Amino acid sequence: MTVYHGSIYEIKKSDVSFSKDFLDFGKGFYVTTFKNQAEKWALRKSTRIEKGIPTVNIFELSDDLSAYKILDFKSENEEWLDFVCDCRKGSEIFNDYDVIIGAVADDDVFKTVNMYFRGLWDKKRTLEEIRYYKTNNQICITNQEALVQILSFKSSYTVEVDPK
Repeated sequence: MTVYHGSIYEIKKSDVSFSKDFLDFGKGFYVTTFKNQAEKWALRKSTRIEKGIPTVNIFELSDDLSAYKILDFKSENEEWLDFVCDCRKGSEIFNDYDVIIGAVADDDVFKTVNMYFRGLWDKKRTLEEIRYYKTNNQICITNQEALVQILSFKSSYTVEVDPK
């Protein structure tokens, strides 16, 4: 399966240790099956503190992940919400898995999740609000050995920055 990673660098050898902490599915190497999502990630990274050239890296992800411990959230449900909140609070529950698959809590979704995170909304209200957003997917590979075995670099390209 072809997957994409937005960055400000070409990444021929991916490494989970470069990940930031407190992400949706914890510390890991994140990819998506949506090219436009990776382009948004690359553009966001290039305009923040890490100024650089927005670059989308294209990888091939093995179709056979049967040797690995996988957590696959099929929808934005209570389990997904709790997992994302725990990881964003610093929990290391992600270390129980090699690969975690599910929806992205992007800026719009996370504003909603944050209402639950802060105790202002209950789970039911939060999940009802999330269903109005179009979510993208993300695949987080948390285990470096698995990353080396199941993900191979194919190519990269730079993303045009809108001159506005």
